[in-house]
Amino acid sequence: MPFREPLTQALRFALDHLDSLDRASVSATATLDDLRVRLGRPLQDDGTDAAEVVRDLVRDVDGGLIGSAAGRFFGWVIGGALPSALAADWLTAAWDQPAGLYAAGPAAAVAEEVAGAWLKDILGLPAHASFAFVTGCQMAHTTCLAAARHALLERRGWDVEQHGLWGAPPIRIVTSTERHGTIDRALRLLGLGRASLLDIPADDQGRLTPSALEAALDDRPTVVLLQAGDLNIGAYDPFPELIEIAHRHGAWAHVDGAFGLWAAASPRLRHLVEGAGAADSWATDGHKWLNVPYDSGYAFVAHPDAHRAAVSYRASYLTHDASGARDQLDWTPEWSRRARGFTTYAALRELGRSGVAALVERCCDRARAIVRGIGALPGAEIVWEPTINQGLLRFGDDARTDDVIAAILATGEAYFGGTTWRGKRCMRVSVCNWQTSEQDVERAMRAVASVL
Repeated sequence: MPFREPLTQALRFALDHLDSLDRASVSATATLDDLRVRLGRPLQDDGTDAAEVVRDLVRDVDGGLIGSAAGRFFGWVIGGALPSALAADWLTAAWDQPAGLYAAGPAAAVAEEVAGAWLKDILGLPAHASFAFVTGCQMAHTTCLAAARHALLERRGWDVEQHGLWGAPPIRIVTSTERHGTIDRALRLLGLGRASLLDIPADDQGRLTPSALEAALDDRPTVVLLQAGDLNIGAYDPFPELIEIAHRHGAWAHVDGAFGLWAAASPRLRHLVEGAGAADSWATDGHKWLNVPYDSGYAFVAHPDAHRAAVSYRASYLTHDASGARDQLDWTPEWSRRARGFTTYAALRELGRSGVAALVERCCDRARAIVRGIGALPGAEIVWEPTINQGLLRFGDDARTDDVIAAILATGEAYFGGTTWRGKRCMRVSVCNWQTSEQDVERAMRAVASVL
């Protein structure tokens, strides 16, 4: 069997990698030149034995992998991979289902259908909402905003799928200054452009205020973009008031909940997303707080007709099941796609409701412990104590803060990233991994103490 030896080797190498995460540097140790020399061999005329290719690949990437799967990784918002989700991801690759049609992979279609229903339930979203499994929040926003574009223009008698945007009524995107950059790219991809954005300054808690939104709205086609856990401080907009204002003005309310929407799974944190379920669309990630492997994002739309009209496609050579099966390409912007539902299905089954809640709450507790612990060290300052799993620290001035972050990374003991928030360089603390333990927190604090 041609698969047995290379896959057996891959299993051994993968387990060795996972077993070493607690001991290995969480930062890359190989240089750019190292990796280019090792991997940049000439492509040969003759092929290479598969098992040898696997061995060479593992050897050549050594030192070039960051420990994003480790419990000591606190840069950006990156989860690890739950055991069942990782196993399901391997099986997904082995099964190799072209998951665009039910006919091309019946089990893949049904697993995605079931997992989508579970996600809506655990995130507190309407049961009737449609959904799409995509690569991440970038494409989740693009999908949701395509549905919004369709709905807003249809109300004004314009068929954007048929006629495009030339001559169409312009659409505005009203949001706060705390929006994520994936929104800008979604607008570029959809032909709406960055000039359609109206940024309203957030308040001192990072929130869009009802009075500011009320003043910005009129009867023009508008999407109101709201935050469920912003990038730097995890701020939540006041959803009940803002969504009511948006709907009263005929606007579409979209919630960016890349990681913060998962607060809905926690009885302790659920109040943060109170009222968010009344929005028109929502975007979040699975490779963040659900801890499934990259890549995994989810788009949800409260108006399935608009969602389907924006992205679906039919052709005579495709096999569409007449019994009511769900064809994924009717809901996603992709045709050829991975069967992403299997990993989400596995993760939710492994954790259950209480497990998802415990994971979310544990990460928040660990983030708070890191920020408080480092903030108590001489030379450190707490800029923002976590509301959820995001916090900010600072070490003197901007240059000193960047130097400290670099020095921490050089230890290989912990991985933090930098950000500029309200004009100041800060070190972001983001805890999103199911494996982050109290011991990981202590190691990170010792590493920072040694640097300071």
